[in-house]
Formats: sequence, structure tokens, C-alpha cells
Amino acid sequence: MSDTEGQSSIPNDWLASLPGADETEPGEGDASAARDAQSAPESVNLSSAPEGSEGAQDRPMADSSQKQGPGEEEDTDSMDGSGLYSLTEDGERESEGGGQTERGKDEGRRSARKRNRPSGGATRLSSSSDDDDEDEEEDEEDNVEEDEEAMEAWLGSDLRDLTRPSWCAVPSLRAREIGHSSLQFVRKVCGARGLVQRLELQGRLERHTGCVNTLHFNPSGTRLASGSDDLRVVIWDWARKRAELEFDSGHKSNVFQAKFLPHSGDSTLAMCARDGQIRVAELSATQCCKNTKRVAQHKGAAHKLALEPDSPCSFLSAGEDAVVFGIDLRLDRPANKLVVVKEGEKKVGLYTIYVNPANTHHFAVGGRDQYVRIYDQRKINESDNNGVLKKFCPSHLVPSESKTNITCLVYSHDGTELLASYNDEDIYLFDSSHSDGADFRRRYKGHRNNATVKGVNFYGPCSEFVVSGSDCGHIYLWDKNSARVVQFMEGDRGGVVNCLEPHPHLPGLATSGLDHDVKLWAPTAENPTTLKGLKDVMKKNKRERDEDSVRHGDQYDTQLLWFLMRHMRNRRPQRTRRGEGAEGDTDESWSSPDSSDEEDGGPDHVQCMSS
Repeated sequence: MSDTEGQSSIPNDWLASLPGADETEPGEGDASAARDAQSAPESVNLSSAPEGSEGAQDRPMADSSQKQGPGEEEDTDSMDGSGLYSLTEDGERESEGGGQTERGKDEGRRSARKRNRPSGGATRLSSSSDDDDEDEEEDEEDNVEEDEEAMEAWLGSDLRDLTRPSWCAVPSLRAREIGHSSLQFVRKVCGARGLVQRLELQGRLERHTGCVNTLHFNPSGTRLASGSDDLRVVIWDWARKRAELEFDSGHKSNVFQAKFLPHSGDSTLAMCARDGQIRVAELSATQCCKNTKRVAQHKGAAHKLALEPDSPCSFLSAGEDAVVFGIDLRLDRPANKLVVVKEGEKKVGLYTIYVNPANTHHFAVGGRDQYVRIYDQRKINESDNNGVLKKFCPSHLVPSESKTNITCLVYSHDGTELLASYNDEDIYLFDSSHSDGADFRRRYKGHRNNATVKGVNFYGPCSEFVVSGSDCGHIYLWDKNSARVVQFMEGDRGGVVNCLEPHPHLPGLATSGLDHDVKLWAPTAENPTTLKGLKDVMKKNKRERDEDSVRHGDQYDTQLLWFLMRHMRNRRPQRTRRGEGAEGDTDESWSSPDSSDEEDGGPDHVQCMSS
């Protein structure tokens, strides 16, 4: 993007969103609420105390209940510097003072009902069935209200105040015009909260015939690689929305990742898939694929690859067989088994792996248990703590019996922080420099991670934000430090967003999921988001998660049965190969595109589901 293009893409009304909007003191209408709530002598002053009241519980998450004074307009800009943001839909906003008054009345009536309701030993004035029905209805009402209060408390916990915006468009543009801090202009723009709150859909890249499981920009950001259940990989000129190269990956089942190796001139692409193969595609400058070769073979699905930031010929892979391979394309036998991940004597199947960008000897893995494990390639001794350097896990999940697992983890830009997304749980931020067993630093919630192996990522040049998709079809962006949602967008029509790939140098984002296209997002909206509907969606996700947790045991048994059946199916060809004396050739060899230890799943295999 040229300077001219960058300047024209920034909305001119940025100053309108700067801090300084008048705020109304909390508690307006409390006095009138107390007077109206006096429907019985026993209910006097029940709603007049701001602390502990229902209204006070609402304040941490939804400041829309605090009303402006006469003549003031309602501020819907979430960048007002107040540290709070609105989760209330516009149609639900009440008139001045009305929300506090009605809340006081409801609370007074509830308290009066509870006191006037006959106890077990009291003489009832009426034994009619109508009274019984009325009591049952009142009990149901109370249960619903208590559930709603508990939900509000959950939404408001673990949050901090938003800081003032660190970047303002007009002063920054003026400084760039005179050559002051021009080198830092793009960097500050990409990390600006105001532009994150103006992200909107720019276009779609349509070529695949299956759901898109992987996205990756080349180091310069000019090309975007995508892989799909249709077993094909497409290289896009995303700015022109044009496919420059499309080729068959050589895999026999869903392609899970395809990444450009750094400093390779965009000529080498590493890939992994459900068939367990790790393949490398050699691309030419004439928009064609020379060939694809298998360089390693896992005995289970391989979901993720981890690139070494400065190496054009080496990377890591992790599979559901619990094995981590180090792959060096300069060797005759490229794959070297680094470690088999275990908890005690039990193998832990892996879904994700990532190399620390600040210390490339360290890498982190996550999979079918609740622990984030960090290893040092220089000193892996499996007889000493199974080779693990240190482990992290949220303290409340350590004794968990819910079979929680990690679907994705990533390091921050400088390697100091580690982000992990748990299935049917929340996203947690760890300090990678902390000692073994340290608890999380931040918690990001509201989304749903259940139906697929969901991704998570940092957004911004200094990892200022956390971004994730959700089973509800939305894209969430949280401010990293406050853990508050600052952007909420509708993603895939298919209902699930899995992949989120920030552009390396521009304020933009590419996403994909169950839909067969790639979506591009840029900060071109005229006004910042109002987060309309967010509160209801977050509550719905939480309720569905709680309901599914009751049935989780049955679901786990089904997945285990499927895994065992697949394992038995795969044993026969492995025995045949061992009988021929070719043991070892399947895991660490260059081979023809036709060779594989896995069954031919085909493009009609189960799409994107957790294995």
C-alpha cells in the first residue's frame, strides 16, 4: 500500500471518536426507584443501595444502563475512553431514568414475594390450585432472574478498564507529512484500536469447492496461500482478488496447513493434512507447481506446522500420534523425530505447535489434554520429565475431568507471551518466561470453540489484540490487556470460523471456515462498531457450552470409538510393510506423491471436524 492509499483509507471523522465524551454519574434514578419499590413495608430500601443491587451487577459489562442528563446525546462510540463498552442493542435502550426505576420495582416485588410466601409450617390462607400455580410461576421467575444475574456476573468478571487510544489519526498524518516518525506510521496504524473497531468485509476469494482450513501470507504480504478439503492449494494475488496458481497438494485427505517457508523466494510451500503426510511443494516463478514430495509421515492426522522465522529449509510438524518431527530439507532423510509427547506413560495426541520467534530453540505444543508444554530442542531428554522444559495450565483446569484439550496456541511477536485456545472453554494468555506450573495472566471469553479445531491468533504488530473465530459464525477481537471485546463481526454463513490470518504489514485480516471462500477484512467502516447483539450471543454461547458439558462424556466415548476403529484399519498395511523389511521408510523419506500409510480419505471425508 502506498502512502497515498494508506492516507485515503483512514476515515476523516476519527476525532469524533476520541475520549472526552461526557459521562453520567452512576446511580441516577436510585431515589425514585426506592420510592416505587415500596409496595410492601418489608421492601423499604431494598433497591436504594447501589452496591450489591442488580443494577450494580450490570455495570461492569453494560454501561448503557447509565443514562445521560437532559439534552445529551447517547454516545455509542466504544472508544470513549471510559473503560467500558455497551453490549445493549439500540432497540433495548430505555428512556432517561427508566431502567433504574423499573429495576428497583422488580427487585422490590421479588423481595416482597419471597417474604410473603407461606413457609412449610405456616397456615395457608388459600389452598386453591390457582395459588399453587402462581407460586410455581413465581419460583420459575426467580430462577430465571437468578440465572440472568449469574450470567451477568460471569460476563463482567476477569475484565479491566480500556486504556485511552494510543494513536490519533490527524496528528499522526500531519507528522508523517513533514517526515516526522514516518517509519513508525504503518506500525502504529496496524495496532490502533480505532481501526480495529472499523474493520468490515472487503471481499471474498472464491475458488475452492470445500471448506478452507488454512491461510498464510508470504513474508512480504503480497500473496496468500489457502488449502481446503478439496485437496487443492491456491496461491492468491489477494489485492486483485485473483488466483495466480492452483495445484493438487498430493494429499489424500483434508489439507490442514500450507505455509510459505521464509527467505525461500516464495518458491517452497510446506503442507500437512489429515492423512498424516508432511509434504513440500516446489513452485516456479512462472506460476506453476513443479512437484510435491512427502518428507515425513505421522501415524495420525497432522494439523499444524511450525516455521522457524529465519530458516528457508527447516520446520517442525506435530501429529495426533504425539510425535514432533524436525524437518530439514537439506538432508537425504529430512525428518528427525524430536520427541514423543507424553503425560506419565500416556501419549498425548497433538493439535498444534509453534516456535518461539525470539528463541527458535524453544517450541510449544498442545493437544488432547489441558497442558501447554514447552521444549528446548537442544536438550530434550525423555527420561527426565518426558523431555518437557515447563508446562502451563489454568489452575482450575488442572484437576479437570472434562477432557479439555488445546486446539491452537501461538507465541506473541516477541515470544514473551503464549496464547492457548481450549475447546469448550476459554482462551488463556500465559507469560512464557514464568516458571513451570504458572497460572494464566488473562482470560478471553464469549466465543464458542467446540465443533471444529479452532484457531486463535494475535493481531497487531506488537500483539495488541487477540482474535478468534467461533462456532456461532462470528469473529471476536479482544483488547489484550483489558480482555474486553472491541470488535465483533459476522463471519461465515456456514456457522463456524476457524482460521484468522492477520496481514504482516497492513491493518487487515483474512479469515475462513466452513464456507468455501476466503474473506478479507479492512478498517474502512465510517463509524466504529457498536457491538450490537454481542451480549446476547455471548450468553447463548455460554448456555450452550454448559448444556453440552453434561453430555461431554458420551461425545468423548464416540470419538474414542472412531479413533480405535481407524487405528485397527491402519494396522494391516503397516504389518505388510514391516514384513517386507521396509520399516522406517514410511516416516522419514522423500517419496512419490502416491505413497502413504494412511487410508484414502478423499475429499468427501469429514470436513474440519476434531479428530
